[in-house]
Formats: sequence, structure tokens, C-alpha cells
Amino acid sequence: MTREEIVLNYLREHNIPFTCYNHPEGKTIEEAKRWWKADGSVHCKNLFFRNHKGNKHYLVCFHCDHDLDIHDLEQRLKASLVSGGLPSCGKLSFASPGRMMRYLGLEPGSVSPFGLINDTENHVHLFLDINLKQAAALSFHPNDCRGTVVVAQADFERYLAGVGNTYEYISLY
Repeated sequence: MTREEIVLNYLREHNIPFTCYNHPEGKTIEEAKRWWKADGSVHCKNLFFRNHKGNKHYLVCFHCDHDLDIHDLEQRLKASLVSGGLPSCGKLSFASPGRMMRYLGLEPGSVSPFGLINDTENHVHLFLDINLKQAAALSFHPNDCRGTVVVAQADFERYLAGVGNTYEYISLY
């Protein structure tokens, strides 16, 4: 079964409505923008980080038209984790392709919150920009950069509750 089929089957099995369309490979936002449909969804950028010790991993999702300064992001994530009673993330760096495969079952260019399906130990903590809560629908790769899944905000929340990873909405910019 392909990574996309795993995502689509998971969504169907959990009665989470979605639409999906396929397109040529788009490993970066700039490449993918050529293929995205004007479907009313907020297309998301997804970055996978590790802490300085390499024992904590974080997936960060935000609007595709924004960029983040990693030092500012570190400060925002630290503050949010500590205020929630969790250990600080310390210094962040991008996780290696090996870590991405180990924790999300994904390769670079295909990172999305749907990778949490593969994180059966719920190791990865998800940060979502607070502005995504206002979107009617969100879109992500179905763990393959040759497709896009569009899901309503409320249904995405149901997905997150189902996979069981910790997550939070914070102001990222």
C-alpha cells in the first residue's frame, strides 16, 4: 500500500471527509503552488525539527506563504512548552531524513501532519499556527508530494484527536 493510500484509508476508516487530487511532484512550496487548485483551503507548510539532545521531535505547521526565523521559532516553542508544563525544546535544528523516516515514516518533501499516523508511540509534538484555526479548510500532502488532501478545519481536529499525538495552536508570526 502506498503512503497516500494509507492516509486516505485512515481518513475513510475514521469517517473524516476529505477531497484529494493528484498532480506532478511538488517537494517545495514553490513547486507545489503550480499544481494546487483554488479550492478555498489554506495550503500549509510543514517543518520537522528535533531538539538539541535529539530526544524530542516537533512538527510545525503554518500558512504556506509565511517564513519563520528558526531562532524566533525556538523562543515561541520554548515559551509554549514551558507554560504547558512540558520540558523546553532547547535549541532546535531540522531533523535528518533518517529521523523523519523513523518517526513519521516520511521522506523530505512529503512532510505533513498525516505522518502522525505512522507515529504509533505518539513521540512527535505538533505545533500549529493559531491562524490555521480560522481557516474553513486546510490542505496537506497525503504523505506523498504528488497529491493534496483538503480537509475541513473541524474534521482535521477530529483527525488530530484520533491519532493521539500532543498538539497545540500557538502564534508563530
